[in-house]
Amino acid sequence: MNFQQLRSVREAVRQGFNLTLVAEAQHTSQPGVSRQIRELEDELGIEIFVRAGKRLTGLTGPGQTVLPIVERLLHEADNLKRAGDDFAAQNRGTLTIAATHSQARYALPPAVRDFSAAHPDVTLHLHQGSPRQVAQLLLSGEADLGVATEALADYPQLLALPCYQWTHTVIVPPDHVLAKETAAGQPLTLARLSAFPLITYESGYTGRSHIDQAFQRQGLSFELVLSAMDADVIKTYVELGMGVGIIAAIAYDDERDSRLAAIDARHLFASNMTRLALRRGSFLRGYVYDFIQSFVPPLTRERVDRALASAPGDDFDI
Repeated sequence: MNFQQLRSVREAVRQGFNLTLVAEAQHTSQPGVSRQIRELEDELGIEIFVRAGKRLTGLTGPGQTVLPIVERLLHEADNLKRAGDDFAAQNRGTLTIAATHSQARYALPPAVRDFSAAHPDVTLHLHQGSPRQVAQLLLSGEADLGVATEALADYPQLLALPCYQWTHTVIVPPDHVLAKETAAGQPLTLARLSAFPLITYESGYTGRSHIDQAFQRQGLSFELVLSAMDADVIKTYVELGMGVGIIAAIAYDDERDSRLAAIDARHLFASNMTRLALRRGSFLRGYVYDFIQSFVPPLTRERVDRALASAPGDDFDI
């Protein structure tokens, strides 16, 4: 048994059982991949994959049992390499962060700037995606840490640490009737907001569920004319007069967004929690702890280690 055999099995599942794609991902030949898988199956005395001729079509029952073990072995092999790298070159390496657009654009820049200044020999890679894509990058080992508001706490294999709470803001052109009403002291209500076409985040992004729930609780419907993954797109179409926008408060800046007016909406929608996630069982190099504390100062190395040692489902409060 060797790691190349294990990697071939894992990659076959990741690539939807397409051996051509597995061979490309591992920079080898398709017959070589098939041989690696067959040799492992022969050694274990089981068939891991269901076959139709020479094609793999799924996992057998034994294969479904074996796959998590294969994943753990490869994960621990990665940990072993990271541990060696940490001692051999403590201040050199790479840090891969997966984040949603809102976090990458508005929340992470100060931490990235400060970390890069303190660790000039660490190369940062920033991947953007949906909350579920962020989670998958962590689970596959392609990212060291992830930052998002939605989804991360739904995976027991991940440790999702609370970072900060935030609220939504309503944005309109400065001459919009809602801006005039609030300037005159008239509070914004959901009923009043529902009278206008709305532009906000897609489902599953940036606290969208709290927006929907707020209207549902009051038995109100609303016209959604456009949804987007990030606040910059929402702002663009609000400026064009297509509708009233609802965005994360952190995404609005008085100077940068001078062609828009912001209306505080914290009384309309529940607050949201952004989380920083790590894969449980991962070995973290020293500079990963440094980045985490740069982003969330209360999350010291000691507190992160204590949280990593906790069982899934345990509460953790910074």
